[in-house]
Amino acid sequence: MRVVRWSLIVVLVLVVTATIGGVWTVRTSFPQYGGELRIAGLSAPVTVYHDAHAIPQVYASNATDLFIAQGYLHAQERFWEMDFRRHLTSGRLSEMFGSTEVETDAYLRTMGWRRVAEQEWNLISPQSREYLRDYADGVNAYLRTHRATSISLEYSVLKLSAPGYRIAPWDPIDSLAWLKALAWDLLGNMDDEIERASLLAAGLSRTQVEQLYPAYPYDQHSPIVTAPKAAKTTAAHTSAGAMPAAAAPALADVDRAMRSMPDLVDNAFPGIGSNSWVISGTHTATGKPILANDPHLEPSMPGIWYQMGLHCACQFNVEGFTFSGVPGVIIGHNSRIAWGFTNLDPDVSDLYLERVRGDQYEVDGRWRDLAIRKETIKVAGGKPVTLTIRTTGNGPLLSDASAELRAIGTKPDVDPSGSSAPTAAAPAADAGSAGYAVALRWTALDPGRTMDALFALDAAGNWDEFRAAAAQFEVPAQNIVYADTNGNIGYQSPGRIPVRGKGDGRWPAPGWDSAYDWTGYLPFDELPSELNPPEGFFATANQAVIDPANYPHFLTDDWSYGYRSQRIKDMISSTIASGAKVSVADVQRMQFDNRNGLAPALVPALLVVPQRGAAVKAQDLLRGWDFQEPADGDPDSATGRDSAAAAYFNVVWRQLLSKTFDELPADRKPDGSDRWWLVVTNLLSQPDSPWWDNRSTPAVETRDDILGQAMAAATAELTKKLGDDPADWRWGAIHTLYVQNQSFGTSGIGPIEWLFNYGPVGVSGGSNLVNATGWDPSAGYEVNAVPSMRMIVDLSNLDASRWVQLTGESGHAFSDHYHDQFDLWRTGKTLPMRWNEATIKSSSVDTLTLKP
Repeated sequence: MRVVRWSLIVVLVLVVTATIGGVWTVRTSFPQYGGELRIAGLSAPVTVYHDAHAIPQVYASNATDLFIAQGYLHAQERFWEMDFRRHLTSGRLSEMFGSTEVETDAYLRTMGWRRVAEQEWNLISPQSREYLRDYADGVNAYLRTHRATSISLEYSVLKLSAPGYRIAPWDPIDSLAWLKALAWDLLGNMDDEIERASLLAAGLSRTQVEQLYPAYPYDQHSPIVTAPKAAKTTAAHTSAGAMPAAAAPALADVDRAMRSMPDLVDNAFPGIGSNSWVISGTHTATGKPILANDPHLEPSMPGIWYQMGLHCACQFNVEGFTFSGVPGVIIGHNSRIAWGFTNLDPDVSDLYLERVRGDQYEVDGRWRDLAIRKETIKVAGGKPVTLTIRTTGNGPLLSDASAELRAIGTKPDVDPSGSSAPTAAAPAADAGSAGYAVALRWTALDPGRTMDALFALDAAGNWDEFRAAAAQFEVPAQNIVYADTNGNIGYQSPGRIPVRGKGDGRWPAPGWDSAYDWTGYLPFDELPSELNPPEGFFATANQAVIDPANYPHFLTDDWSYGYRSQRIKDMISSTIASGAKVSVADVQRMQFDNRNGLAPALVPALLVVPQRGAAVKAQDLLRGWDFQEPADGDPDSATGRDSAAAAYFNVVWRQLLSKTFDELPADRKPDGSDRWWLVVTNLLSQPDSPWWDNRSTPAVETRDDILGQAMAAATAELTKKLGDDPADWRWGAIHTLYVQNQSFGTSGIGPIEWLFNYGPVGVSGGSNLVNATGWDPSAGYEVNAVPSMRMIVDLSNLDASRWVQLTGESGHAFSDHYHDQFDLWRTGKTLPMRWNEATIKSSSVDTLTLKP
């Protein structure tokens, strides 16, 4: 997102950073870590121990006091982040930042995240509603005793752009709404669905498009669950057929709107996913399970997670990673079980092409009235904007979200692939009076009980209680790995998975044919699940959950292709095969593994293609390379040779994608995800494939021609950037991470960005590696996805567990804890995840007492 560039703000920043008054402005918002505070609503004192990284461990007498304290602590450290998020999820960013955010607000209002959260309030349990109120009471206790400018530096900046802005009290529904943003971040295959249709509309044949989306390689990369899952058989799925050419503009506009969404909820980048694994005590040095998790998300400043322990004389005795604005712990452990999440990534959304005429849409040959509502967007410094939101039976019309998106073509229907479309033929054009719109059907737009699941998960004590909690975890659909202190390990995939009447969700469906409607959701008991597998471990990294030959239900065909998951499995299996036992330190090394899984297939092909001049020395870097991708300063980069080879290989990869897939439209260039690894690997065995030919030359290029050109171009690029000696090239010199503040960090104003952002800093890893610091070859080498945190839980001794997050606990620029974990994270190190109260007390540096 781009915040408006106010010149007055620059003046303010210079004053703030250059004067004693400015120092006071910055420091007055810092949290209180020690001493005493009076908090309205508490029934008894609450003790909070902060360690050297300001991670709080909260001890309360009851659940009410516990969640009041959590709300207060989140607010004093992260309230700007919380306020920004609630405006985002409710489509009210324009109230803070003015007219530049009207289109984003319109898009979010059209989806109706806040409306769905309001409906969920009456679905969740009375107990969950009470906990949410308690949390809100804690947040509001903080707000009542602090002026805006003493809450966070951002409010001092905002004061000049939106002088009438007033902080509203925290509403419990604000917490529910944030779960919608999380679900959007982990949406699944909607971008793939749009891309397939867009490529078809751009002139590629159906065969060409399918070549760019190869089948999952089950014989090479094993799924999460290998045991067959008994369930009743569902009907076979069929493709939605050809897409009417007249619908292409509407899909393109929806795609542009998706890509313009704020970074906080932008899921359109390669590498989105996560790693988790759990190893049985039969294979660990401790004799009990070890569980690891590192979710991959867009980098942000502050990081998305807030570490915390919540302890009381009640059912809650839990610690882990929390979201500011949401009560409870999202990922972590209690005294008996531990759990971790990765994205299941099933197909939980469908785009429906809708035949629209005026305020009506067509279904089965009849015209129905669109549901219509109007909303008003308040705009800081401007006039309110009235928004008309139209909805079909399949969902809201995303293509109505702006004036640009409403410019939908009405040309006669054409099948760009040249194939027939018996299942999705469009109705005859109605004398030019009808056009196409695009509706979104998405599980997160149906009210659910995920908040109930979070509280139940925090209190669960065994496999059955864990599964009962998971049964309520409806959105986003996840892989959950499980371990308990009794030695059990397990896997469960909860979430709403739609059952389609027709279609497989890979292509936009025809809304005018009700046969493509969803008919329900898969029952929880029929979702993949397993306890204590014979292999003695589970590894999940967004790969296929189960071989469809062993499972009768359709989940998706758009999995991550299993390079990360197979590497994790291979590391665990190799250790076991050697006769060694896996330790916590071993798992920490595995989490920071930088091996490139494409290199073993591509490097041999590169080494046999002759090069000339300086390119020969560059090519020699690949000889003997161990395929690791470290940056300088990492434990395994003492000589720098691996880093030089990694730099060269990745630049070759970027050049190779550009030169090979020149047929693709400019906005659909390869993003480097592991789908492209498999596409190129398949093409290596087809040296004369038409994909290798460069359309801009009269010659007909083959595989070796393009490989040679890519290496020569990579040598020239790196020479220009890093010097003419390949031995001096470093991956970390180009693969950099710039962590940006979610709001003002993208203002485009240097002093503002200096205040709120951090970096750039060279980092190890890369897309589709276990250390998944993703980057997009179509844009450059800068990091756009990261392991947002790393956690290792030792079920034999919870006090020996480890954790770290991307930045730090604080949301306050210039705080000592704004990015004090970053260097640990960058180099693969972690902090103690203390559990025993005696250890927590002895290692604390501040003790805060909250009193009634």
